[in-house]
Order: sequence, then C-alpha cells, then structure tokens
Amino acid sequence: MLSSHCSSNQQQQRHVLWDIPLPRNQIYSGCQSMENGSNKKRLTRGNLQRLGTGMNSSAAKTDGVNHVAAASRTSTTQSEATTHDDKLIQHYVPTFVMLPLGVVTAENVIVDKAKLEKQLKELKAAEIDGVMVDVWWGIIEARGPKQYDWSGYRELFLLLKKLDLKIQAIMSFHQCGGNIGDNVFISLPQWVLKVGETDPDIFYTNRAGARNKEYLSLGVDHLPLFGGRTPVQMYGDFMKSFRESMADFFESGLIIDIEVGLGPAGELRYASYPETQGWAFPGIGEFQCYDKYLAADFKEAAAKAGHPEWELPDDAGEYNSRPDQTAFFRSNNGTYLTEKGKFFLTWYSTKLLLHGDEIIDEANKAFLGCKLKLAAKVSGIHWWYNHPSHAAELTAGYYNLPDRDGYRPVARMLSRHNAILNFTCLEMRNSEQPAYAKSAPQELVQMVLSDGWKEGIEVAGENALARYYADGYNQILLNARPNGVRPAMEREKKLRMYGVTILRLTDDLMRPNNLDLFKKFIRKMHADQHYCPELSKYGHAIERLERSKPKLRTEELLEATKPSEAFPWDGETDMPVEPASVFARLLKTILSIFSD
Repeated sequence: MLSSHCSSNQQQQRHVLWDIPLPRNQIYSGCQSMENGSNKKRLTRGNLQRLGTGMNSSAAKTDGVNHVAAASRTSTTQSEATTHDDKLIQHYVPTFVMLPLGVVTAENVIVDKAKLEKQLKELKAAEIDGVMVDVWWGIIEARGPKQYDWSGYRELFLLLKKLDLKIQAIMSFHQCGGNIGDNVFISLPQWVLKVGETDPDIFYTNRAGARNKEYLSLGVDHLPLFGGRTPVQMYGDFMKSFRESMADFFESGLIIDIEVGLGPAGELRYASYPETQGWAFPGIGEFQCYDKYLAADFKEAAAKAGHPEWELPDDAGEYNSRPDQTAFFRSNNGTYLTEKGKFFLTWYSTKLLLHGDEIIDEANKAFLGCKLKLAAKVSGIHWWYNHPSHAAELTAGYYNLPDRDGYRPVARMLSRHNAILNFTCLEMRNSEQPAYAKSAPQELVQMVLSDGWKEGIEVAGENALARYYADGYNQILLNARPNGVRPAMEREKKLRMYGVTILRLTDDLMRPNNLDLFKKFIRKMHADQHYCPELSKYGHAIERLERSKPKLRTEELLEATKPSEAFPWDGETDMPVEPASVFARLLKTILSIFSD
C-alpha cells in the first residue's frame, strides 16, 4: 500500500500520488483514510485500479501494464522502494542534472556550499541518477604550466560522494562566457592567453581577422608553442593529472563518465556563432579558419589536390547573414555546390573530425583501465536545417546536406573509442521555431541519434535551453525512447538513449511547481521505476576502459557520409508527463471515488 508522512498542519498535506496540495475538506487522516464531511473511504488497491481505468491510456498503460495500479503496489518503505519491474527497468534512462557553470569559482572554491548541499539533497530525493559538472582548465592550471590545483573539485566531489550522486565530469578546455546561457566568466589559463598576445593566430579567426579566445585553434594542435608543449599534450597532461588526483573517486565508482571538451562550449565544432562578436539567432555564422596556421594548411592541401590557386572562401557572408544573401550558400548555384566549395568543406570538416579523434585518444590513454565511459558533445545547430545549404551547420564544421550525412562520420570516429555521442536540443520542437529560420530540431535529433545507433555506439543528450513545462519534457522523453516501451518483438531494434542530462541546477528549477513537475519527469525517464543504483539491471554495466581501436583512415570516415533513412520515431511519447491541468482532472477523479 501507499504510505505518506502526515503533518499536523492540514494545509501542508499533499496527495501521495501527485504530490500536490489537497483541499482542506479532503485530507488524509492518519495517512490511511480521506474525509469528506461524514464520509470516509480507505485508500485501497482496488480504488487505485479504478482510478487507473479512468486515465488516458497512453499515460496509464504501457506495454500492457497499468502503471497507476503498479504504483499502488510500490511502497515507500526502503525494502520495497528498490524493487523494480523486470520488464520496465529495461527502458530506464538514467537522468542527470548539470551543475551551475560556476559551482567552483575562478578562485577554486565552492559557491555557497550549504545552499548547494540543500538543493542536491532535494534532487537526490527526486531520484536523479547523478550530476554533470564542468572541470575548468582555466581554474585548475591557472598558476602556471603543470601547476594543477584540484582542491575545489575534491571538496565538491566529496560532497557528491556523501550524497551518493554519480558524476559525469567534463574536461572543459574552453572559456566559460560568450555562449548562449553563459552567466559566469572563466577564461583559458592566463599563461596560455599570454602566448596569444604575441601570436594571436593561436585562436580561431574569421575572415575579417576577429580572434575568438574561447578555445585554441585546432591549427596549433601539434605546435609546441606553450612552454615546449603542444595543445594535444597539454590536454593529455591535464587529464592524466585529473585521474591521479581523483583516483579514489574513480575506484569507488563515483565518476562514471568523462566528457572530453573538443571546442567552444565543450562541443566538437568551430567557434562559428559567438555572441561576443555580435552573432544573433538565426545568423548563419562564419567559417573560422583564417588564422595563419589553418590558412597555410588549406593552401598546402589545395596544392596537393592540384589547385594551388584556390583560396579560403571570401563569399560566405557575415555572422548574421541569411543563406541566400551570400554567394557561397545561396540555393541556386551556390559556391558550396562547386568543386572548389566541396573541396573546402571536406577539408574544413575533416580537420575537425581528426582534431576530435586525437583529443579523445589522449583521453583514452589518460583513463585507461578506469571503469567509465568516454563521451563527446555535438552541437544541435537546427536553424537553416531546412535550407538546401544547411549554412549554419557548415560554418560550424558539420558538412551536412540533403545528399550528404555530416554526422555519421562523427559517430564512426567515436566508435573506435567506444565513446558516447552526446547531442543537444532534445527538448526542441519544430512548432516552437520561427518559420524564417527554417529550423528542424526534431528531424536533426532523429538523424544524429540514428547515426550513432547505426555505428553501434551509445547516444546521450541534453536540452539546449531551460524548460519547465510538460511539452518540453515530453519531447525529451520521446527522443529518449523513440518507440516507447512496446515489447521488443514489435520492432526490429529497441531504441533507448544511454542517458540524458538536464541543464541545469538553478533557483528556477528548484521552485516548488517546477520541481514537482521535474520529479514526475524523472519518474517517466525511469520508466515508472524508482531510482536504480545497479547499472547492470538496465544494461549499463560499465567495464574498465580498454585501449582504442586502430585509427581509421580518412577514407573510411568519409564513407559514412552516404545518406540513409533515420530510424522511425513515434509521434509522441507513450509515458508522458501530464500538464498541471490534467493532474487537476485526475485529482478530481480520485476525490470523487472517495466521496461516493
């Protein structure tokens, strides 16, 4: 049976099923009965099953199981709370919450630790699986080359260990500040920026010569410009130090995921749409390959291809241009369709692929033998997806066109490291986007997740913007289980995301109404099951990291550009979070049962 902790203050009592306040004249008495005048009726399994028959079938029944009735069989006692349905647990999608960007300050201390602990306890009670946190290069190695200070993060991880919250750690080699949603500023290490004072070409550069200090240009990946070290070596040394300094957390199984930062915002992309340089949605962005190192690399590649006369694009517009305002991206006979344009885009996107491959390989070596998964994030650039040129994707480094798959090569590269592809904009729906932006976030998500599954790797994801309403959560639920929880025999492949991270822990998320809805979302992500600490129960047993497979030839990566149909998605999730108005109707239904 269901149980509840009752308060002597009747106004504060809440319904045991939906955690919403009960009317003053209809409250629990002794946590066992409900009063309505002189009438009393016990909260019994039969009554709950009667309630279940009155619910919308998509919400109440999944895979032939009445979930409200199932809920009535789940006690809140500790012994029964860990009991899981053997079928439904296979559809469990672990769900994490991203910690604030500046949870550890630039001074290497935790911001308001008491408040953080209180909020984390509330999230733990909501049954989240863990948290994701940026581990900033600009904080840890601020004092000088190889002078690592992990004190702030060790204190944070000890708190998370105390609360039994798993950790997804991001190796954040980028600047915090300058991207959508950034509300704090953490630069690259000052000694790195100092190199840029005399050699500004270490940063991504647009055609006008504007430098972007968010992330080092991949053009210098193998140049020993930083006290004799290359960026690839610096990233590798940082990750090795992290492993050594956090060895106890790795051994205890607290850290289960390392997301390797590969570009601005930690994403595998170029810095093509920086707000700090005036970009605004839905601008197409700009190519970021005009530093002297990448420019020289392109000229060398063009000469080898027999075209020494080819130069970098000079007709691709500016940050806030629209595709058809440019000669490069225009629908009819744009430069991107010419031999020169195709050569440039292949070079530009392949350089990004190889950059990601090398840094993840360094991560593999650094964390070899640890029980964890590696991951890389790909940006959800959904605007202009329905324009023939996919202009915004192209400037970011994703060479994706109607007749060319720009994401499956990324998935194939990740497959050699057995790494997770983490994608963004899971919450977005086409109907929310302005028509002039020609956005298609739903088709984009469907394409990228399908590409990952086709290459045999796990896929995970995040929301791009904060959402505290049912429609956004339900879109995430649909993407997490595109075909719901129907029996496996009804489809060729059971599609399920490896995990989802919600951005992010804020005061807004913790507001009572928002937190109540978030709790319901977590339960649906868990397929109506309680939190499950045993990863193997839902097929996520983590093995010790093995050495990456041999490096793939560029030709093998580019073979993956052949387009193919995405896997089919249902029209809506079969385990939805119901909006408040529906809950009100359900409450009215259950109250009517007890007032018969």
